[in-house]
Amino acid sequence: MSLHSNYLPKARETVAISDEELRRVVPSIFASQPIEGVSDKYIFLPTSSILQGMRENGWVPVRAEEQSVRTEARRGFQKHLIRFARTEHLQTWEKNQVRPEVVLLNSHDKSSAYQLHCGLFRLVCLNGMVVADATFERISIKHSGFNPDSVIEASFKVLGAVPDIMNKVQLFQDRILTDAERLALATGAATYRWEDLAKAPINPSMLLNPRRYGDEAKDLWTTFNTVQENIIRGGQRDYSRRRPDGRRMPKSRAINGIDEDMKLNKALWQMAEVLRTGGTQE
Repeated sequence: MSLHSNYLPKARETVAISDEELRRVVPSIFASQPIEGVSDKYIFLPTSSILQGMRENGWVPVRAEEQSVRTEARRGFQKHLIRFARTEHLQTWEKNQVRPEVVLLNSHDKSSAYQLHCGLFRLVCLNGMVVADATFERISIKHSGFNPDSVIEASFKVLGAVPDIMNKVQLFQDRILTDAERLALATGAATYRWEDLAKAPINPSMLLNPRRYGDEAKDLWTTFNTVQENIIRGGQRDYSRRRPDGRRMPKSRAINGIDEDMKLNKALWQMAEVLRTGGTQE
């Protein structure tokens, strides 16, 4: 399966997305029927069926993407993702602030139930994060006995968790890391991403290189964001590394697949949480 996705540009995450734009770029949201072969218990309600209800309850789509497919039969039914923000948060937050979001994952090809995750969005770098299940347990709604109101009701469970999540962000900001701790986070991220560090395209320390002025701070929140942005966006080259045949290693590859992005984001959040607490349970 391809790891690349169709998506609306990240720069658009500061404004709401219309249905026309969603239909153009992520048509699987508007499937008119499920893929062939679903069971009789499968209740089909396209993802588009919850859009109006979400808007009426103050949630607007700000980013969407769908998984690319190699099997033509799955086209138009594949896994897709929509990030929703509160309407009032589009205009009332300032640079460097963090916006809570609902991350909705679904498919019409039996590969995924409706899933809701808690997300965070940092304007300064247009970073979209996903909170680990250990901090906010994802909500999964099966395609049996399902109605659109279930998703809308679940979205307010995410909203109810926001104060606790934002408190976590503040704790991350307050936790100042040593150089060894920062390198440990980068090394953990690199190990999760590439498994064998000897074959990784870059040295883990390069994940700590800030991409903008202001991200040189050594608090856990800034370090976490820097590592997350570098590993998700890729594009770094380590001139000191060579392949076994002597050729230069390629640039680090950006992560574009929905599943890979979600898993990595959650793993990074959990690593940061463990580092914040020193491995103790709270």
